[in-house]
Amino acid sequence: MHARRALPAAVLALAALTTLPGCDGTPAAAPAAGAGTGRAAVAQEGRAAEIPGLGPLTRGGVPGDARQAVVVTGLDPDSATSAVTLYERDAAGGWTPAPLTGPGWPAHNGRRGWTDHHTQGDLRSPVGVYGLTGAGGLLDNPGTRLPYDQGPAFTIGGTGSLGEPLAGSFDYVVAIDYNREPGTSPLDRTRPLGEGRGGGIWLHVDHNGPTEGCVSLAKTQMGELLRWLDPERRPVVVMGDADALRR
Repeated sequence: MHARRALPAAVLALAALTTLPGCDGTPAAAPAAGAGTGRAAVAQEGRAAEIPGLGPLTRGGVPGDARQAVVVTGLDPDSATSAVTLYERDAAGGWTPAPLTGPGWPAHNGRRGWTDHHTQGDLRSPVGVYGLTGAGGLLDNPGTRLPYDQGPAFTIGGTGSLGEPLAGSFDYVVAIDYNREPGTSPLDRTRPLGEGRGGGIWLHVDHNGPTEGCVSLAKTQMGELLRWLDPERRPVVVMGDADALRR
C-alpha cells in the first residue's frame, strides 16, 4: 500500500487558492482467455456557493445534474504535479468541499502537463469536464457503487519515466469519460473521436512519477475515492492546470 505523500508546498498553495497501458495507450492485454480548504466561496450574498478556482467557461461545462465533482488542479500548464479535492452539491445547488480530501490530495498528471487538444502520445492530460461512469482494477472492488471490472487484464509491469516501478498502478482505476463510451469497462477500446485523439485516460494508483495522460493518487486515496463516488449523483472530474480552470 502506498504511503500518503506530503503535499508539495507549491501544490498546497494551489489548493489554498483554488504510453502506459490504459494511460493514453493500449490497455494491458487480457491474459489468454482546484481545490479549496474551507467552504466554497459565495460570489454574492444570496447566491449558491461555487467551486473556487473555476471560471465561467469551466463552470458552464459542469452538468446541472452533477452532484459530485473531483477537481484536479495542475500546478501550471507544463507541470506533472496536481492537487485533487472533492466537492458535493447540496439541495440548494451550492458546492461544498467533501471532508475526505482536507486541503487536497497530492497527485500526478501527464509528464508534459496539460492540453486543450489531447492527442495520442502527447504525454499531456486533457483539460475539461468529464463524466466518471466506470471503474475496475486488478484488486477486488473496494466498495464502489460504480460498475467495477476486476481481473488480471489490469496487470502492469515495467518502469515509468523516472525509473519507478509501475506494478500496482492499476490495482484501482476510475475511467475518465474522455474519448470513450460512458458506462463501459475502463478497458473498452471504443474511441468516438478516433484513435488519434488518444484514450484510456484514468484515475489510478500513483507510482511516484508522472503519467502519460492519466491522473494518479496514492492507493489509499484511490480506495477512498472509489467508495465516495456514487453514480446516482452523476459524478464528474473537472481537470486542468490552474490557469485553464479559471477561464
